[in-house]
Parts: sequence; C-alpha cells; structure tokens
Amino acid sequence: MVLDLFAGPGGWSHALTVLGMRDIGLEWDEWACKTRAAQGQLTIRTDVAMYPVWPFLGKTTGLIASPPCQAWSMAGKRLGLLDQPLVHQAVADLAIGRDTREQLLAACRDERSLLAAEPMRYLHALHQQGQPEWVAMEEVPDVLPLWRQYAAILRSWGYSVWTGILNAADYGVPQTRRRAILLASRARTAEPPPPTHAKVAEPESLFGPGRAKWVSMAEALGWGATDRPVPTVCAGGGPGGGPEPFPSGSRKTLTDARDRGTWKPQSTLVLQSRREGAGWSARHGARENRAADAPAPTFTGEAHRWSWSLRSNNQANATVRRSDEPAGTLFFGHRANECVWVAEPVPSDTDEERPASESIRITAQEAGLLQTFPADYRWAGNKGQQFSQIGNAVPPRLAAHLLAPHLGKTLSPDDFTLAA
Repeated sequence: MVLDLFAGPGGWSHALTVLGMRDIGLEWDEWACKTRAAQGQLTIRTDVAMYPVWPFLGKTTGLIASPPCQAWSMAGKRLGLLDQPLVHQAVADLAIGRDTREQLLAACRDERSLLAAEPMRYLHALHQQGQPEWVAMEEVPDVLPLWRQYAAILRSWGYSVWTGILNAADYGVPQTRRRAILLASRARTAEPPPPTHAKVAEPESLFGPGRAKWVSMAEALGWGATDRPVPTVCAGGGPGGGPEPFPSGSRKTLTDARDRGTWKPQSTLVLQSRREGAGWSARHGARENRAADAPAPTFTGEAHRWSWSLRSNNQANATVRRSDEPAGTLFFGHRANECVWVAEPVPSDTDEERPASESIRITAQEAGLLQTFPADYRWAGNKGQQFSQIGNAVPPRLAAHLLAPHLGKTLSPDDFTLAA
C-alpha cells in the first residue's frame, strides 16, 4: 500500500488516481475526511500522532507526508520557527526509536509544530521491515532544514535522497506556489522531476521541444484569450460573519459581457460595492439616489473593457496577479487571507465616466481549479471549511510529477484537465 500521512482533502490521492494507483490516507479533519469520502478515497479518520504503526508493517511500499503547515507558514504566526530545535530533537530521537514527544510537546509554543516530526516515527518502524521503497514529503519552504535532517537519516539507512524548493508553476500548476520537497528511494536515484513549464516559453532545440509558458489563471479556468470572468449580483450574508459574496443560489452571470471582455447594456444591474457590501441591498433594497461615496454606478454604458486580477489576502503586502499570469500562493483560514477578483476598468476613447474598480470573492471551485483539482471535485463543508481544505492541499498536478517516477509512470498533457 501507499500510506498518506496528513492526507487532507486528497491532493496526493487524486494524483495517485490519475496515475492508476490508490493510497490509504490518515487524516483528522472531519470535513477533509468527508471530501475524501465523496471522491471514494480510502481514509482512516485519526490523529496521526496517536495512530499505531504496526498495521502498516510489511505492507507499505510508499510513504507520503504533508504535515500541517500553519505553524510554519508565512500566513500564520510562524511559532513553528521558534520550535525548530524541539522538532529537530524529536526527529533525532524518533530515528533511534526513542519517543520523547510528550516532553518536547510541553515546551512547544505551537502544539502543531511537532507534527512535522511524526513521519519519522512511521519511517523508523517501517525501516525495520526494509520499507518503504520510496518517500515523498512536502511542506512550506521554511521546513527545508528539517527535510535535510530527514535526508541525512534516510541516507544512513540506504536511501538516495533529494531535498529542495520547487515552484509548482514549473509543473503546469497555475500558481507560483513554492514548497520544500523531500524525495527518497531505495530503488532509484532520487532527483526532482524535470520542469515542464517556464516563466517564458522556450523554443524548440536540438534536444526537443522547449518548456511551455507558465499556465495562467485564465487558461486554467477556461476563460480563453477574450473570455473574462463577469460580475455577480449578490444578496445575503455569509455564515462566517460579514457579507458573503457568493451565497447559495445568488450568483447571476452577465453572459452578454463576453465579447472582447466588454460590458454591453442589457438591463440595469448594479455590481455591489465593497463600501456597501452585498448584504445591505438584501436587507434594505437598492438605493435610488446615491451619495458621492455610494456604490459604483450601474453599468449601462456602451462598452467598458475590464482587466481582472486576483488579490491574495487583504493586507498591504498582498500578492496581486493579472488573470493572464499564474496566481500567487493560495492560502486561506481567516478574513485577512481571502482571495478576491479585482476588476479594473481599462480607459476608453469615449467621454463617459469611468466606473470604479470592484472586487468579488473567488469561489471554492475556482480556487480548486487553481490548485489543479478537477472542476467536479466535491468539497464538503461550508465555504470556510472548503477554502481551508483547498489552501492546505498539495496541488495534484505537482504531486503527480513527484510520484510518477517512483511508480514507473509517465504523465501526458491530457492527464489533468484544468479548465472548468
């Protein structure tokens, strides 16, 4: 079997499915387990730190691990960085069969930090059985020193090991998501998969075709060269507090705005403003007379072209990428980490008043597609729970490139359908 620790909503599992394999995932989060169940993925709902290793002895050919990254991530408080010496100590102790986790956990500033040492508990027990044949692990870039410690131990056990930072965009993921990777094998030389994409498309050479250009958000979402996303008329508030841009059943697409990415008059539809919020009109009705600081005017002009970008988080240093570029790293968890589409009007030659820019929140399906999950992936839970799963998941397309060599498989361009 392939054992997947901290399996999440199935990023590694979906990659294995594409490659014609299955894994068994260990996962604690209720909604991630329900998402996995909806896809038919084998799952044990459990605390990875508490589950015994003996059921997997003599049966495990591959081990995958993506420990929770919140303690280390740039998006969080990063207390895991302060706990690094304790995590390194836990790994060193577990590698020789000594379990000091309880004492070390008591000293940790973030109780999740020590989860990054859990794969070593499984690896040590499996090593006694001459297993697993291969290992693949993934985490945020700051965990690379820990992966190097794992690598030194695995090499002493006879593995070939590679560690480093990979950019998911180099493997066809429409997102410049950088991750620390560990690859180890008893049977082959461990090395990173050759990149398939580059920031700038490469010409064909004597060695064959060059790498393709990074996949853009527009391409991944199936917008095409002139087919832009269109605004949503919203109503109602979300369960997580504050206005919810996409309440159930309220998404009304302006399908006539797809010609050259322009707005064309059909009816009087108001795009809700950030200042007023989607819930205001639902409760009080649309305003007839707007003050100077009221929502943007109704779009009834002949034609306005719009430039769409994705803004990742609401902070001053937010990553903003145009729709013809890959997204920045998608992460969610609290309102400061929301991702929103920002529509900027492009100046026209007419004298009509230029409307203000507007923003609408990314949908879970769009976020999933930007992580290279299929459009029909069934996410369990409310919107907050879905976004949390998506942001923490391994992009399946990156995972497939990492796993294919271990499984003797070759990926084809048709193995992942990005567009909705």
